[in-house]
Amino acid sequence: MPKKGMRTLNWFSPKHPTHGITSPPSISQLSSPSRPSFSEVVIDRTIEMSEPMIKKWDPDTTIAKVTSLFYENRKEAKDFIKVVNSLHKALHFHATENSRSDKLVRAQSLMQIAMKRLQKEFYQILSINRVHLDPESMSNVSSRTSISTQSSTSEFDVEDDDDDRAEIAGESISEVEDFSNVIMADLRLITECMTSTGYTLECLKIYKDIRKSIIDEAIYKLGVEKLSSSQVHKMHWEVMDMKIKDWLNAVHVAMKILFNGERILSDYVFASSDAIRESSFTEISKDGAMTLFSFPEIVAKNSKKSPEKVFRLLDMYTSIVEHWADIEATFSFDSESVIRSQALTSLVKLGESIRTALSEFEISLLKQSSKTIIAGGGIHSLVIDAMNYIILLADYSNVLSDILGESLPPAKGSLPESYFGIADFDESPAPALSHQFAWLILILLCKLDSKAKHYKDVSLAYLFLANNLRYIVVKVHSSHLKYLLGKNWISKQEGKIKKFVLNYERLGWSHVIESLPHDPNASMTPQQVKEIFKRFNSSFEQAHHKQSMCVVPNSKLRDDLKVSIARKILPVYREFYNKHKDAIVKDRHSSHVIIFFPEDVGHLLSNLFLGPVESGSSSSVESSPSRTTPSRLR
Repeated sequence: MPKKGMRTLNWFSPKHPTHGITSPPSISQLSSPSRPSFSEVVIDRTIEMSEPMIKKWDPDTTIAKVTSLFYENRKEAKDFIKVVNSLHKALHFHATENSRSDKLVRAQSLMQIAMKRLQKEFYQILSINRVHLDPESMSNVSSRTSISTQSSTSEFDVEDDDDDRAEIAGESISEVEDFSNVIMADLRLITECMTSTGYTLECLKIYKDIRKSIIDEAIYKLGVEKLSSSQVHKMHWEVMDMKIKDWLNAVHVAMKILFNGERILSDYVFASSDAIRESSFTEISKDGAMTLFSFPEIVAKNSKKSPEKVFRLLDMYTSIVEHWADIEATFSFDSESVIRSQALTSLVKLGESIRTALSEFEISLLKQSSKTIIAGGGIHSLVIDAMNYIILLADYSNVLSDILGESLPPAKGSLPESYFGIADFDESPAPALSHQFAWLILILLCKLDSKAKHYKDVSLAYLFLANNLRYIVVKVHSSHLKYLLGKNWISKQEGKIKKFVLNYERLGWSHVIESLPHDPNASMTPQQVKEIFKRFNSSFEQAHHKQSMCVVPNSKLRDDLKVSIARKILPVYREFYNKHKDAIVKDRHSSHVIIFFPEDVGHLLSNLFLGPVESGSSSSVESSPSRTTPSRLR
């Protein structure tokens, strides 16, 4: 009950002016109807502050059409961004309280003018500064990690001077980089403003259109173009070889500079949103990257298979392997998995084509059945071609290990280890690959054995084998094959060469050696002396005539062979000559018996194994390997 004397207000009293109201008045009814809300005050004040600057830079006005905000006054450009951000916040705040307010229309109109201005600025900066924003400049600015972790441009003090802004992208190493960093900061400032105010699509379209054209143009200038299967199939190898060379250069430039620099720029400009960064870079780089990495697959699947083309395939395979870490790092987004997949597909297809080409080379060796006899027992062209090919293959041992895997040669299981020269290749860096190379050389040696049988002179057959095996061993020792086949393998072949040489000496010179007495100082009758001289003259003349047609291209083997023969003949003959020459000279009728003085014998022996004059220099067989395979092996 109210206290005595206290006046109460009865809302339902007939005398009360509010009679008939069934509920208490609301706060708004008690408030003054002319008093604006807080959000109205905020948006009114924000519009009042922002309108002059935004309309000043309206791109539809005469002056603003030909000027640039960011180039005219950087301080004003920062203020413009700040004003736009404030207007957007005020607009959003007021819309939450009164979505039908007329003030929203006015604010939105200003926002559209501001966004048109920023779109124009964004386009101008990207277009005018293509030189400073080229991928090479970007790849030198900073690492992608350091750039992407820099603080957002919306967080730094917009009142800082221009020198501070140049430091956003990290430390610079040149004035060009300083300028590039400032440009990147401007782009990032605009993108963050546009994306935060709902103009992401407009911003992305400008960025993608300009940057994609740069990537596509660069790929084209690097000589890489999209080819169809029929184009590759019909293309002459000389043309294809040039295109592969262009591709090898292009993939290095693209991964180290082009895509790397573009990823750096994209990561920085759109650092505020992972989704936008991924979308922008993927759409910009996808077409160019797919054109680049689909080329090896098309070549591998459609070019005509032949052994000599394997080296270009190996070059492309090696290039992808060497750049694989860059491929995975640059195209790391989920939306770019198709690019990584294409690069991997090309790698697989190249591997298949390489295995096919190597198999065809092996088959060509096995089918080689030429019965041509090499004059003088010299180096067979098959050996030269095959070893050049095998040596070049050995230079790719790192990737060949991956391509060929751990599989052993097909006949490995059916042949004794002695056929390979050593018990195993456990000390080799790639045991399975070592067996592969030992198998190819074994095929070549077997072919040499069969060709040696076509010589009617057995001694010449052994010289042929010694020459060709020496050539193989020298090539192995002077190439990467020595690491794959090892010292034991080389030692085994050296032993075989010595046996071939001994057999040659025995069959080619034994009758000369046997024509001399075991004891040249023994007492003999004049008739016996004459018979020995005649026998020596005949056998030496016959042997020299036959062996003077022989050739030993390897200088060390040639000298060793001459010294070995001379040691077996010359000392005995000199002793015999010195002991018995006087008896022959005194006999006027027998003086013609001595045809060769010891000096003559030494001179004739020293001129052996150079081959006939018309055969030319032996240096032709010592030439460097060529990356082609003559028709003998095709």
